Amino acid sequence: MAQNKVIAGDYIGASVSETLGTVTVGNITFSKHTAESYEVITEEQRKSAVSGVLRGLVGRAVLGPVGLLAGLSAKNVGTYTIAVNWKSGKKSLIEVNDKIYKLILKEMF
Repeated sequence: MAQNKVIAGDYIGASVSETLGTVTVGNITFSKHTAESYEVITEEQRKSAVSGVLRGLVGRAVLGPVGLLAGLSAKNVGTYTIAVNWKSGKKSLIEVNDKIYKLILKEMF
């Protein structure tokens, strides 16, 4: 089951919620105006990046390149892990359920 929250990086612990078709991360509306880019972390990326994550966590700040975070990916069906680069320069790794994931895809299209 998805946590629907920020699991790493900036805004860690903030909830990710949906109200009337709008996704919010903490108090930030997830939209083209606030998010620079996003990347869905797949199981394949997670497996290939595990060693990179370990090296990155030892030698870098909490958030390094998006690929290094892939090791934190969720394993549950209907759960998505998404790396978000905010326009403010901050970065977050969020875990969301299928409903929120589809709303994010729609918003960022």
